[in-house]
Amino acid sequence: MGRIAGIDLGTTHSAIGVVDSGFPILLADGEGRRITPSVVAFTDEGVVVGRAAQGLAAVQPAGVVSSVKRLMGTAREVAGHSPEEVSAEILRHLKVLAEEALDGEAVERAVVTVPAYFNHAQREATKRAAELAGLSVERILAEPTAAALSYGLDKLEERSRIAVYDWGGGTFDVSVLELRDGIFEVLATSGDTLLGGDDVDAALGEFLARTLSLGKLSSADEARVRAEARRVKEALSEQGQTVARLPFLTEQELVVGREDLAALAGPLVERTRRHCLQALKDAQTEAGQLQAVLLVGGSTRMPLVRERVAEWFEREPDLSQHPDEAVALGATIHAGVLSGTLRKMTLLDVTPLSLGVETVGGLMNVLIPRNTTIPCKAGELFTNAVDGQESMRVRILQGERELAADNWELGTVDVRFGSAARGQARVGVQFEIDADGLLTVLARDTQTGQDTLLEIDSAAVDVGDEQVERMVEESVEHAFEDFEARILTEARLKAEELLPAVEQSLAVVGEELPEEEGREIFEAQSRVEEALRAGRANDLKAAVQDLDRATEALAARVVEKAMEEALARRGV
Repeated sequence: MGRIAGIDLGTTHSAIGVVDSGFPILLADGEGRRITPSVVAFTDEGVVVGRAAQGLAAVQPAGVVSSVKRLMGTAREVAGHSPEEVSAEILRHLKVLAEEALDGEAVERAVVTVPAYFNHAQREATKRAAELAGLSVERILAEPTAAALSYGLDKLEERSRIAVYDWGGGTFDVSVLELRDGIFEVLATSGDTLLGGDDVDAALGEFLARTLSLGKLSSADEARVRAEARRVKEALSEQGQTVARLPFLTEQELVVGREDLAALAGPLVERTRRHCLQALKDAQTEAGQLQAVLLVGGSTRMPLVRERVAEWFEREPDLSQHPDEAVALGATIHAGVLSGTLRKMTLLDVTPLSLGVETVGGLMNVLIPRNTTIPCKAGELFTNAVDGQESMRVRILQGERELAADNWELGTVDVRFGSAARGQARVGVQFEIDADGLLTVLARDTQTGQDTLLEIDSAAVDVGDEQVERMVEESVEHAFEDFEARILTEARLKAEELLPAVEQSLAVVGEELPEEEGREIFEAQSRVEEALRAGRANDLKAAVQDLDRATEALAARVVEKAMEEALARRGV
């Protein structure tokens, strides 16, 4: 099949690898470095990527872009370019690096990693960036899954359940996986795509500026402070204290201890705890059932992180994987499997957020729940809500809330059909998520067989990363209210359908209705009408059920009378 590269397109650093002579290896640049800073500088002389671009940040910060991964899937521009175009420059640089390391062999196909919690728009944007760089994407792979591949390559005969705690420069993910007989199955994933080492750098940089009384800073000076903050953070991972120096800004020096960093980073580290607990809960796994907890990503070098992970997962973390290289190595392993140069392994990943459609009453009808194994396919039939309806708008939603208005719209598709009485038209809607986590929606008029394929424009879904986290948090926080709202809406729809039907049936039966039965029906009707006015969900649901039971005999009489009239018309 030809060589396929594995690429970790990271917030802070990126790397590329291939399988050579049966072994996955990461490729180094001319200076022997396997890790490339994810920094792009747009200069009058052209585009500069990597360490050279990083060095220009203090000289011409306006043209230097870093941490662009956080903007993937949005319509925002940086330095006059889209996030996809900036990311394409990083990928193009890696492609050239690989081709030089491989003595001119063309690298045109790749497995590219993304955070497990990237949504559809972010995954699509990553794929588009690779295509702009001249790479055909063979697979979009979740970063924790890639790290698990790196860990499990020599454990294919074993059976184990592991957690991967992946905290990099810009994003955080945690996944629980089961490894068995060459199968890597993701059981659950959770995370925050706007939480990373960059946030620790920002907090430490503000601390330095405040403590050293630096005052208002220019963009170039802010870049100097941020760079020193990062150096201090990294130093404190190896030693108890270090000295912060900013020679161009002040002659003062500041001794910074590990306890200072812990105080600043503590709230950020604590934000990852909820996701760890959520992933364990979704995977129906107790911490004590895990065989290992892998640490991946540069931010996990902080002693505070390792202490907290050991506390939350009730075991010392596994440090066997290189924090900066494990994801790229896992992508390379999967690339080798796809190309046939490594032993076959099966990956069963999951979708991070639920997908569904809006139904009558403004409800979210979930077709694919979050943490469903991908690739997957699900469908459902829908009917028209009113007489004479000639089309149906299918609104595609992503999110965890019960009401459609509280979720995100990915797109809409209008399906036309012949004019039909209420409930007679049938429209089938099918969702399909491929192995890359990308969604395709097919809507079909079952009478004509006419298909409408929805192409989702990721740029139209400008959802901030903080909104993703807030969505999941609110789904838990408002679970009771949301469920109450769903019960009320469903009961209201049923009541609004049932009350007119009962009136029509009473008119058909007339005086033939026994007095006691009639009294029971009228009382049940009154309770439904009162509950409707009061808007009490459980009361309305119970009242509707009572009216349903009270009218069972009435419904039978209506059917019997209709049959008698039909027979009479036929002279029977």
